[in-house]
Amino acid sequence: MGDQHNLRKYGLTALITLVFIILIAAFFYYDRRNQISDIIQAWGIWGVAFAILLMTAICMTPIPSEGLVVMFLKIFGVYEGVFFAWIGSTLSSLVIFILVRFYGQTLLKKLISPERFKTVDNWVEGKGSFGLLVARLLPIPAFAVNYIAGAMPSMKLWTYLWTAAVSMIPYYVGTALVFTGIARATWLWLVLGICALVLFWGTGYFLNKRKAAI
Repeated sequence: MGDQHNLRKYGLTALITLVFIILIAAFFYYDRRNQISDIIQAWGIWGVAFAILLMTAICMTPIPSEGLVVMFLKIFGVYEGVFFAWIGSTLSSLVIFILVRFYGQTLLKKLISPERFKTVDNWVEGKGSFGLLVARLLPIPAFAVNYIAGAMPSMKLWTYLWTAAVSMIPYYVGTALVFTGIARATWLWLVLGICALVLFWGTGYFLNKRKAAI
């Protein structure tokens, strides 16, 4: 029964993710001459608000947000695109914190596996805010770490928020550099962006292996 439930849950997540990817691909196809981007920019503050709320909603789910980040970079430009994506991501962390504190373990058990909970808990236990920051660099989806950290009774809101905000900066910067390199056909930015992303992911992988070996 439990296996069937997990199969349905992961199948639904995969289906939603596939639909989301198709929509992202359709956006870039039909926005080749910036028609859609110009319309969204013409919305002004409402377009920005919609983008931030969309990023907030996506970051609260297992659906990867990378495609949405790249959309922001194309619509709003590199600096504003990264900033709006970062605000949405940080806001999603706050909403998750509130939801977990309100619904408690019931919500957590439905969304997070015991293995992921144990991994994050081991890093946070005895290491405080630094442990949580390290846990956010592990190869675990950000939304999962947010749910786990938010469920810990000893977790303070400020510690939870600043680690969420800081941990996303190198990833977004790396993504922006790769986008800039491709959009402007500049190898320097592309190489720097790839190096930044490899360093970000490599650090998480190394920390995860180190923890497992201890």
